[in-house]
Amino acid sequence: MLQRQTDEKQKPILVLGGNGKTGKRVAERLLSMGIPVRIGSRHSEQPFSWEDKSTWQKVLEGIAAVYIVYSPDLAVPSAAEDISKFTKLALQNNVKRLVLLSGRGEEGAVKSENELKNSDAHWTILRSSWFNQNFSEAFLIDQIREGVIALPVGKVTEPFIDVDDLAEVAVKVLTEDGHIGKLYELTGPRLMTFQEATNDISAVIQRNISYIKLTHQQFEKALCEAGTPAHTIELLMELFTSVLDGRNSFLGDGVQQVLGREPRDFKEYVQKTVKTGVWGE
Repeated sequence: MLQRQTDEKQKPILVLGGNGKTGKRVAERLLSMGIPVRIGSRHSEQPFSWEDKSTWQKVLEGIAAVYIVYSPDLAVPSAAEDISKFTKLALQNNVKRLVLLSGRGEEGAVKSENELKNSDAHWTILRSSWFNQNFSEAFLIDQIREGVIALPVGKVTEPFIDVDDLAEVAVKVLTEDGHIGKLYELTGPRLMTFQEATNDISAVIQRNISYIKLTHQQFEKALCEAGTPAHTIELLMELFTSVLDGRNSFLGDGVQQVLGREPRDFKEYVQKTVKTGVWGE
């Protein structure tokens, strides 16, 4: 049940990255509940960019709460300082309710989390594992269509999470009481290798998808040959060399705590996604 105070119900919730994987789902759910939403992105009605601090003030005016997604990732060196400055500006605008999407196992992300924790904000942190939707709404789409997933990850397991679960959690903590000062570890229901995830996709689409483990050098070379921007290559190398080293090979219970149910399984995600046709025939 929605528990926002009456005088706050008329104020919109600011969703940063509102056109991204999680943001668009959070915004859609809030709107379906009759809660006004302000999208914070470069191309929204009121533009927002992390690189352009002059855009921050305007999007915060008259806001009840903020769902914070940092782009490109909290692992980048400037993230913690930006989160600190944004939090201070939000508080100056009497916006205290801040929900941060964070990444599991990222040292840079922890620094950003601490900036929020050490502020006077009414904060909640959603520390998430690798998204299921990275296989269907990111660079892995093309690899699946071509029949080969090639990544520098071997037998390391990851508790893949469905973004729809994450969005439901975000909406709950943005609109209901009892979540201030909480950090939720959000994962799926089981640990899987990338090989196992590939096998699940291959079985459902009834087409052979191979998984190849690359060396980090091969992965970097492939990114360069594909014309990937240097800053993106640096970020991906950080994520694949540091974060996917086994440090996240355990389950969290954040979805269960907030939603009172088990998270969606990867196979359920695959069965739903195949019907959209994004992976081709």
